[in-house]
Amino acid sequence: MSDITFDNRVAIVTGAGGGLGKTYALELARRGARVVVNDLGGGVDGSGHSSRAADTVVDEIVAAGGEATANYDSVSTPEGGANIVLTAMDSFGRLDILVNNAGILRDTSFAKMTTDQIDAVIDVHLKGAFYVSRPAFAIMKESGYGRIVNTSSPSGLFGNFGQVNYGAAKAGLMGMASVMAIEGVKYNIKVNTIAPVAKTRMTEDLLGPLADLVDPEQVTPMVVYLASEACELTHQVFSVGGGRYARIFVGVGDGWFAGQGVVPSVEDIHANLETIENIDEFIVPMNNNEEMALLYKALQG
Repeated sequence: MSDITFDNRVAIVTGAGGGLGKTYALELARRGARVVVNDLGGGVDGSGHSSRAADTVVDEIVAAGGEATANYDSVSTPEGGANIVLTAMDSFGRLDILVNNAGILRDTSFAKMTTDQIDAVIDVHLKGAFYVSRPAFAIMKESGYGRIVNTSSPSGLFGNFGQVNYGAAKAGLMGMASVMAIEGVKYNIKVNTIAPVAKTRMTEDLLGPLADLVDPEQVTPMVVYLASEACELTHQVFSVGGGRYARIFVGVGDGWFAGQGVVPSVEDIHANLETIENIDEFIVPMNNNEEMALLYKALQG
């Protein structure tokens, strides 16, 4: 098996001043990529800014013989997203890889959640990925090559107390990635998503005793693979953490068919709930048409 390298490839990693993003940037650079290290340099809640975090990672890459440049824009505005992509083009003349990793936390229970708390988190996680991906996707489309890795979370896919804002943003990222993957197929743009579990400054307090068992560097190999030319996967989501790697998928069961043209009663739904909920037989649709195929099958008897 040949080594996976990134010679002549250019990557952007958002939120790369520390934690998971830093490990991605370092490994991509070690394998030959020229890297834009983006980090606002703010706190876990998104407040403040500093150039130090991004500069430190760039210095580490350069000291190891790699090429990198820093960017300090926030992903949370269209202008910031455009500037991050422009940094890649101005510095290296191309863009092949985007890892949407930047994030913040503003946790509280749903009953206490404020508008500011939900807006700030969605602006960074969901809108931020959109603001950077949109100009990046256009460049990749033009060149006929691209790899985009989005960062969702178990909190968004399965739920977690006190994170309704974060969960909504992370679930939205999976939906956005699904459409990006479908639209990227004919341009050789592969779009995949990870749901990582790792010890970072954002998660250390949340993970408790598990924190010491989930090293950020254990997530890195999956992300770097998904960012590579060797990766032919697209439109997939992976659970990654603590040395365990597994596919996450949305499936739909056979369900219960009331009959063509039939409007069932509420009581009919109640009576057939066991069949409706049954997932012994299911498919994993890769687009709306594949899910609709189940309905067509039922309608045709």
